[in-house]
Amino acid sequence: MDGDNEKKSEVQTADSSTPVPAIQDADFPEGGLAAWSVVWGGFFAFIATFGVVNAYGVFQDYYTTSMMSEYSSSTIALIGAIQLFFLYGGGPVVGRIYDAYGISVLIPLGSFLIVFSLMMVSLVQPGKVYQLFLSQGLLFGMGLACIFNPSLAVVGHWFRRKRAYAIGIVASGSSVGGVFFPVMLQRLIPTVGFPWAVRSVAFICLACLSISCATMRTRLPPSRNISLRGFFDIGGFRDWKYLSAGIAAFLVFYSLFIPYFYIQIFADFQGIPNSYAIYLLPIINAFGLPSRIIPGILADRWGCLNVLVPSTLIASIFTLALWLPARTSAEITAFSAMYGLFTGAFVSLLPAYVYTISPLEVYGARLGSMYLLVGIANLVGTPTAGAFVETVTQSGFNNLIIFTGILMAAGSLLLGGVGVLTALQNRRAAKASSLASSLSS
Repeated sequence: MDGDNEKKSEVQTADSSTPVPAIQDADFPEGGLAAWSVVWGGFFAFIATFGVVNAYGVFQDYYTTSMMSEYSSSTIALIGAIQLFFLYGGGPVVGRIYDAYGISVLIPLGSFLIVFSLMMVSLVQPGKVYQLFLSQGLLFGMGLACIFNPSLAVVGHWFRRKRAYAIGIVASGSSVGGVFFPVMLQRLIPTVGFPWAVRSVAFICLACLSISCATMRTRLPPSRNISLRGFFDIGGFRDWKYLSAGIAAFLVFYSLFIPYFYIQIFADFQGIPNSYAIYLLPIINAFGLPSRIIPGILADRWGCLNVLVPSTLIASIFTLALWLPARTSAEITAFSAMYGLFTGAFVSLLPAYVYTISPLEVYGARLGSMYLLVGIANLVGTPTAGAFVETVTQSGFNNLIIFTGILMAAGSLLLGGVGVLTALQNRRAAKASSLASSLSS
């Protein structure tokens, strides 16, 4: 199932049907101090952005049991869903700005918004949920949008053969932050209080994002041309591979973050001691660390789809086979570890796969358009899951788990079908080319 060999010797510009020469492999540095500085800058950016998002389960549990206990799980989950919507859904606008102007404005602006929003969260008054929506949802989400897409897209300026591996390193920052921040918050909230716990997170984000601002640079000159038409690459949706990948990504991301938000609440319901349950979310993120990097190494050798599809399908199987019957701490821990280990590939390899089916000149816009679909899925996914456990019961959790597993399986199977059809097309094209060569000789 090799669907990754999509780049042709000529690519089309965004606004013209005239072919222009493609950028050759030799034009990519594939390493060096500047290239790897960009990668590690993106890594620290992901610690401070996606890493905090991956810790939202701690906020979800704290808000529903203490600070905002009068509000439903779905309402509280919507705050985290807004973060995810901006993180992914801001892609069309941010992606086009990145294509036109690079990262010189986006990364510093996003860094300011991230730190400022966390400081505002530390000032939120109990019971004032609208303050959380404005600070942790809207403001923090806007900061995520400014940083997330550019941190991934800029890697494409420096790497081609090693792109999946480099993107995996960047994405692994989300797992590092997702391990560190939940434990930090769980320890600091009882000792120094919620406001100073969140401020401590803000100071760490400030340090990480300062490194990102100092090290991340684009290599290709920006177009300096931005138009309303350029925010979306409509031509991408006429490509059946790109469209199918978008639908598959929608299905997977609709369900992907549900365990991140609800695993601790599920453990509390099963009677697991809170002193143990607080480590389940860090376990998911800890096992997600190798799944951000190793799939990238394998994908550079075997192709993105050949790694991405099996990993996501296995994650859906573990959701149904391990989480659904889980009642003890050992069973829930086993699911948390396996889920983190096998879901990371989809997060880290999706942008690399989009590259293989997109002209380089519109890669940022196409990746952004893809992430708009993903953002919508995230916006409705976790609040929908919260509706299953509005009244916390075993049957409600069973429905939530089945819902999660089926959607994830459907998305991975659809993307697998794209890979199979692409491989068949490539095989037919190779046979036709071979036949034409033999006839001409």
